[in-house]
Amino acid sequence: MRVHQRGADRQARGNGREYRRLKGLGIATATLILAGCAIAPDPLDPMTMSTDTSAELSQRIEEQEPITGVVDLAEAMARAIKYNLDHRVETMQADVRDRELALAHYDLLPSVVAGSAYDARNNDNASSSENIFTGVESLATSTSTERKVKSADIAFSWSILDFGLSYVRARQSADTYLIAEETRRKVAQRIIEDVRTAYWRAVSSDRMVGKLAKLETRVSHALAASRDIAGSGTTSPITAVTYERELVEIKRSIQELQNDLAVAKSQLAALMNVPPGTPFQLAGTEGNHPVRVNDDVSTLVAVALSRRSELREIWYKQRINQHDLDAALLELLPGLETFVGNNFNSNDFLYNNNWVGWGAKASWNLIRVFQYPAKREVIEANDALLHERALATAMAIATQVHVSRIRYRMNSRELATAEEYLDVQQRLVRLMRAEAAADKISEQTLIREEMNTLVAEAKRDIAHAAVENAYANILASVGVDIYDDHVVADASVHDLAAELRNLHMDLSSVEVAAN
Repeated sequence: MRVHQRGADRQARGNGREYRRLKGLGIATATLILAGCAIAPDPLDPMTMSTDTSAELSQRIEEQEPITGVVDLAEAMARAIKYNLDHRVETMQADVRDRELALAHYDLLPSVVAGSAYDARNNDNASSSENIFTGVESLATSTSTERKVKSADIAFSWSILDFGLSYVRARQSADTYLIAEETRRKVAQRIIEDVRTAYWRAVSSDRMVGKLAKLETRVSHALAASRDIAGSGTTSPITAVTYERELVEIKRSIQELQNDLAVAKSQLAALMNVPPGTPFQLAGTEGNHPVRVNDDVSTLVAVALSRRSELREIWYKQRINQHDLDAALLELLPGLETFVGNNFNSNDFLYNNNWVGWGAKASWNLIRVFQYPAKREVIEANDALLHERALATAMAIATQVHVSRIRYRMNSRELATAEEYLDVQQRLVRLMRAEAAADKISEQTLIREEMNTLVAEAKRDIAHAAVENAYANILASVGVDIYDDHVVADASVHDLAAELRNLHMDLSSVEVAAN
């Protein structure tokens, strides 16, 4: 009994020393951890951000095919589709969703886990036993574990419930990818619409900017001459001031046109991802009119309801919401998991160091049974919301188709009137030139009519650009894709532009609804 007590005392003293050593080690470890967690904020350097961003933009632009000739509408669209950064962002977003879908398929596979471990200590993992009734040690101190032990295992497990939930989530990932693809389509259609508008405005700007500048110079000279005449008293002051007012009014119209057209080419360059200030020539042609549009509005609406990205996105969200209901039902079921694995342990005290284990485990989360009614109500409410949103979107789409069709018709009438006015003005100025050559009218009157002719020409160009924009708006409202997106990644700008030219020619002879 005394021997047993002395052994217990030694053990207690040893435990005390071990406790103090572990306490000191714990304090030292905690100090190191706290020191490592003391991280100060490190703000970004604005100069570094600017330099890096500029370098990346320059590298991206260098990777693009350079502009080597005259840019027509098809090439402008091809460059916007291929290089526009907004479109590239949405394309990469869809690619990320596609990769997430591929990753989700791995969740359907069984789990195979391999593990290994190494355990070591500086003394034996020994223990003794004591009779709980007498308090007497019943066995000598012994161990069944080596000081250094290696172990390894590989286990194969499969949960039927996890498989079902993973299948549902994978289908939701597929719909999420389709939503990203519809967003990309919508951005592409918007870019095409903007390119068509900016292109024709830029063509007008190229053609008119020099003429408008010369005209403004002539107006300034005419104003100076008119003021000299008014000051000399050789003509009626009322006549001189009236003529001066007309010149100022024309000068104001010129400046308004200049402001309206000045940024058109820069906007087109931005859509094509061309650096600002890069010179390029446009291939606009006189009298280029948009193609014919289907007069049957109901047909256009039917096509729009089947093709518009906004409506498709809601449909996909409805499917995702329905999959949420399927997942909620699956979560009510008990989970059954089966496993089998091979195990190894280097402990020589073991009789069997290598063995195969298997089994099955069932579990059931009863709380989810009570959660299901509330979760189902949320899902059903969300489904009702999406249904109403789909109806509202469908009504908005139908309205957009009607409005775009009316806008196209009205802008076409304005273009016809602008062309008629320009024709009349051109005939008038030819007569004025003949009269001026015969000294029947003053040079100032001729200058005024030439100014009016150039203003009429610029307004005709703006009206034409408005019609092109209205036509592009019809295409966007109907949801027409004017190109095959699978050829964009590998096709060159030249090949893509050739495809767009052929498609544009086809659209000139067929109805939009057929495409």
